[in-house]
Amino acid sequence: MPEPTSAASAHPAARLSRRGALAALGGVAASLVAAPAWAVDDRRPGAVAAPALTARDRVVVQRVSAARAIEHVVELSEGIGPRIGGTPSERAAADYLAGVLDSYGYEVRLEPFGVADKFLADLSGTPALDDDICWQAGASERGALDVSVTAEAVDIGPATTEAPDLTGKIALVDQVVANAAGRTPQVALAVARGAVAVVLLPADNPNPIRRSQAFSPLLSEDFGVPVVGVAQVQKHRLREALARGPLTLTVRTDAFRGLTSHNVLAERAGRGRPSGARPALMVCAHYDSVIGAPGANDDGSGTALTLEVARVMRSLPTEADLRFSLWGSEEQGLIGSRYHVAQLDQAERDRLLGVYNNDMVATSWDPATRYWVLSWDGSANVVNTSVIDAAERLGYSPSLSPVTTRGASDHQSFQEQGIASSNFSWRGEESPALLEPPYHSPEDTVAKNISPERMQVSLELIGSALYEQARAV
Repeated sequence: MPEPTSAASAHPAARLSRRGALAALGGVAASLVAAPAWAVDDRRPGAVAAPALTARDRVVVQRVSAARAIEHVVELSEGIGPRIGGTPSERAAADYLAGVLDSYGYEVRLEPFGVADKFLADLSGTPALDDDICWQAGASERGALDVSVTAEAVDIGPATTEAPDLTGKIALVDQVVANAAGRTPQVALAVARGAVAVVLLPADNPNPIRRSQAFSPLLSEDFGVPVVGVAQVQKHRLREALARGPLTLTVRTDAFRGLTSHNVLAERAGRGRPSGARPALMVCAHYDSVIGAPGANDDGSGTALTLEVARVMRSLPTEADLRFSLWGSEEQGLIGSRYHVAQLDQAERDRLLGVYNNDMVATSWDPATRYWVLSWDGSANVVNTSVIDAAERLGYSPSLSPVTTRGASDHQSFQEQGIASSNFSWRGEESPALLEPPYHSPEDTVAKNISPERMQVSLELIGSALYEQARAV
């Protein structure tokens, strides 16, 4: 199908409305247009000491701006919305990112690769649904696709053996078992009673910090009506709306087949040695998100950090070549970064000195007080060592974890092939598994899940470490 220039034409309900986005920002709006208020030599929030900066550090910290970075997060998460691998919204984001990097003077290219089909849905309502969260959901491949149904919503609970007359209604159904065999009889019952669409409601996540995410329901037979899976927060908002009175829902489904996802790759040459003889350093992040999640922190924040560090580094002299890479389809299993690494011959792998991967670097969740230094194989390397050293100079050493074994982000793709890499992320103090409640949810928005202060610290840590390494090689 033709690719729209904006995801708005593909999924209008998936984006926050302009009014809703501004209203949601509310009292924090001012902090999103101004950099955090500290001078270069001030002790940073959460730091244990005033910084002891090198001349190279000063070049970076005087230039990086959380406010600039968050402008990109707003565009990605609220202008474009959920960026599902291979769909038009992900392509709109790739084009945006390529345009930004091109404007900074980098050599930019898109690297295409094939990904699986996607089945998505959007919900809207009368009265209007709350507009501070995203209303994208997943659609079942075995329900009706590329259709829009509008009808009164009826909550029928678990509906395992009986249901009321649902003729011409949209049924909200608590899924009893989260697999195809368990869901199918519930859907069949609702359809037999006349439902024109079925909205499956997930069980609340037993972990009080986690919230169930939207999903494309697997079913064991075909149905002639849309069958969609919403997130936990969407479930509760729908029930709150019904408690206020009748609700008319519109459920729209879309099938995206024969998909191509893209990595966005930008490069700038170093100086001194001939091309091919210089080492290279990379800063990267993934720019896609999961179904139903605007992806402000995961990983609009890492993507925006990559863009902002690229802006600052574009005119600074370095001995190393600099690469800024943004991966598609990470959420489907590191597909983009693994594809990229597979295309590198051994000489290129040997030349790649290190990869700074940034995934979820700006959450506003209060308990996320530790900046985690994550290594897939648990090893210390030039990348994580350089960030730990930068933290010492910035006065942040106690806020960093030791090098900790953990994969599940794009650093793993490089470390699997022997290339030094680490992932950096703000998470809970006790464990890197302690992620913020909006993680992978419709609430992963700028207003609900982005801290300008943590973004600024992340920028200073990665920017200082990168520049020191790029000059020292």
